[in-house]
Amino acid sequence: MSGLQQEIKRREPFECPYQEAVLNLFRTSDRLSHRLSQLFAEYGLTGPQYNILRILRGEGKPLPCLEIAQRTITVVPGITGLIDRLEQKGLVQRQRCAKDRRVIYVSLSPLGEKMLQQLDQPVVALCKQLLSLLSEQEVHELSRLLEKARALTSSQRITPHTENSSYEDALNPH
Repeated sequence: MSGLQQEIKRREPFECPYQEAVLNLFRTSDRLSHRLSQLFAEYGLTGPQYNILRILRGEGKPLPCLEIAQRTITVVPGITGLIDRLEQKGLVQRQRCAKDRRVIYVSLSPLGEKMLQQLDQPVVALCKQLLSLLSEQEVHELSRLLEKARALTSSQRITPHTENSSYEDALNPH
């Protein structure tokens, strides 16, 4: 019986190792996200808000809202609302493009920069703690494998249909 199977108290084995691996990714992602969210909450932020601040600092110059949305780690359906809340907290500033008034640029404010500086060490420490059972080499290997798995999801539309099964079979495994 696998560790995940025991954790979720599943009596039957998983249908295939691919299903188990994806469920392991979901479970692990949820646990890591929860711990990071707790840290961000101590600073009055959510994970997506922190991500936007991190993107702006990394770029070093103002970015259009849509560009920020494309760079986020997780899909963010309400980028405008997130930026509104960051602006209300004084962490970002908006400016309309002089050439195209429809485009709004967002930049990190001095207060936003200060907030990120305060978070830098705690975020690194928590990440190291969360993956402390892995060696540095294993962490690099984990990143490589996750990037490899993600490459397919980014490059094409994936359907569960295979030559040997119907769509209904994929939705209703035996």
